[in-house]
Amino acid sequence: MHFFKKTDSTVLLRSMLVIAILVRLMTLGLYPVNDTTEARYAEIARKMLELNDWITPWFDYNVPFWGKPPMSTWLTAASYHVFGVNEFAARLPHFLTALLISWLVWSWLKQHSQREALLASALIWIAPLFYVSSGAVIMDMTLSLGYVLVMRGFWLGLYGDDTQRKRECWLIFVGLSVGLLCKGPIILVLAGLPIVIWTVATRNVNFVWKRLPWLSGILLMIVLTVPWYLMAELKTPGFLDYFIVGEHWKRFTVAGWTGDLYGNAHAFARGSIWLFAVQACITWLVMLPIFGLGRKKTTLLVAKESHNLTIRPSQNWNFYCLLWGFMPCLFFTVSGNVLWTYVLPGVPALAMYLAGWLVVDNRLQRTNTIVLLGLFITTLGFSVYLIRQDLTDNWKNTKSLVKHYEALNTENEGLVFLGGRPYSSSFYTNGKAENAENPTKLAQRLNQSPAFVALRPRQLKSLPLELQARLHKEGFYNEYQLLSLQK
Repeated sequence: MHFFKKTDSTVLLRSMLVIAILVRLMTLGLYPVNDTTEARYAEIARKMLELNDWITPWFDYNVPFWGKPPMSTWLTAASYHVFGVNEFAARLPHFLTALLISWLVWSWLKQHSQREALLASALIWIAPLFYVSSGAVIMDMTLSLGYVLVMRGFWLGLYGDDTQRKRECWLIFVGLSVGLLCKGPIILVLAGLPIVIWTVATRNVNFVWKRLPWLSGILLMIVLTVPWYLMAELKTPGFLDYFIVGEHWKRFTVAGWTGDLYGNAHAFARGSIWLFAVQACITWLVMLPIFGLGRKKTTLLVAKESHNLTIRPSQNWNFYCLLWGFMPCLFFTVSGNVLWTYVLPGVPALAMYLAGWLVVDNRLQRTNTIVLLGLFITTLGFSVYLIRQDLTDNWKNTKSLVKHYEALNTENEGLVFLGGRPYSSSFYTNGKAENAENPTKLAQRLNQSPAFVALRPRQLKSLPLELQARLHKEGFYNEYQLLSLQK
């Protein structure tokens, strides 16, 4: 009997995977873009579309954004062009990127085992970090796509059939180009280290060198990436120095690096990336002991299924997945500037490794049920979180404040923040929110023309008493009070 017979649990698992993905799609526009990261990148993309400048991303109308290349910004701005400037459009490209990643994994593994491909796809979406990031305006999902393309292209370029090898090997260099245009040279390290270590450790140096089109592939990568870097430097001189030296050396080596032009470095104790990895995959860690209960050594079930054995030579596969999966954590262990999203590029590989471990378990129904419950818990947990945040209006953004300001603003008055304008305020006012650096500048601005003012409570107390007396409280929204100027 064919192994991949449609059992009830397999059908249910497939259905739950589809439901989980659809729920994530349907929630993309149900909550506001949040400060700081999401709103920052959503606003940078909005400015790209408004200014029609597809070379230099702009942090503000007169401040270029040198922190990252524009691949993710291009995708978001293009989505705005099609669907308008809104939360759904801002997040849609990142959701589609996540969907493409899971398809790349599924279509890769199904050559070896249909069941393993299904388990890996489900495990990817079970990981809380992946599920959340699939609908977040961040650059890490695009970087993860580049990483998957490189690692898939390398493996199938070595072990695929002749037709497959000739096609898939170019994914290495396309993936590197995606990474270089998304986050820069970090992709060369994240993908290069596991490939080099695996090649040397498995004594495949000559095989790898002769099997893949390195010279023509590198030329392709240069053609795809270098023109943008040159145009960006010519348009805003100083970009390369800041991006290469600052973002790719000092940010990595200097904890709490103060040279960041666009915010604060994320200072954590070295090694914190491993704690973030636990958070990122906490559902897996809860499931693993359950999988292990009563597990016995059995004949590989996958061997009973029709598949191409050349895709999976010996135990080199497991080593490859583990190197790929843990490389982000290993690399960022010595860095003090980390975020939990830095773990994301390794999630697909770890899901593939776990799927290979699960597929040998002869308790088919039990394994499917546990994975299905994991999907259900992740989906439900995220949905409950969204509902709770929405009911309490506890989002970290200024959408409600801006909405109230627009309802009160009958005379085309401005909206001024003191000492720093949140990114979300720029996004929700289409770039019209203003910023006064200090109380003196705020008083000068209000003397020029009436405006609404958004202040934190402590900021209100720092204003001159005369100015305080002229401000009327209209409402309080999370961190900010909205105040109108008495005529």
